[in-house]
Amino acid sequence: MTGSCWRPFEEATTLGLPGSEEGVVVRDEEHSLGARITLERAASVAPFAITCGIYGWMMHTRFFSSEAEAESQYELMKNSLSVLLEAAEHTAAIDGGRQVLMGGVEQFVGEYP
Repeated sequence: MTGSCWRPFEEATTLGLPGSEEGVVVRDEEHSLGARITLERAASVAPFAITCGIYGWMMHTRFFSSEAEAESQYELMKNSLSVLLEAAEHTAAIDGGRQVLMGGVEQFVGEYP
């Protein structure tokens, strides 16, 4: 449950390319259950940006002034996304995981403003 389902997005071909926040992509991973998280350096409004999303549910971006904080938060966010996706997967037979995702997305954004 600690990120074992994360893989480099598009086989790491996005590394070094411009990201959605106009920075340079330094980390970019995709979860097998439908999420992506990206870390950029030299974003347009801050030295570092993390953008993440759960496909079809949410997109969320955070900005950081230090690399250490951005790297730390990247790992925390990635693990929280894994927990949320796996919880939704466990309830998929009931409602497609919708109830878990609705509450979970709100909690995630509150935890990582």
